[in-house]
Amino acid sequence: MNTSEPRMTNLFLQLGLDAGEDAIGAFIRDHQLPAGVALAEAPYWNDAQRQLLSEQLYADAAWAIVVDQLNESLHEDALARAGRA
Repeated sequence: MNTSEPRMTNLFLQLGLDAGEDAIGAFIRDHQLPAGVALAEAPYWNDAQRQLLSEQLYADAAWAIVVDQLNESLHEDALARAGRA
């Protein structure tokens, strides 16, 4: 990962995804994960994206915070359903 400031837009750029505000919102809305699926195990990542997410999350570096935020955002629906159960 490059040394740019750890922000969601920069993470999306590193993942090769559209980093516009609307595009990030749409990605999060359209790619919600079930509670039992880890972020890096999501079926829509390619191998390079999966590796980048895993490495940054487990490195516990500044980027880990942004990756964790993405993880939480992609599990919002599952958390909401669990709260209603």
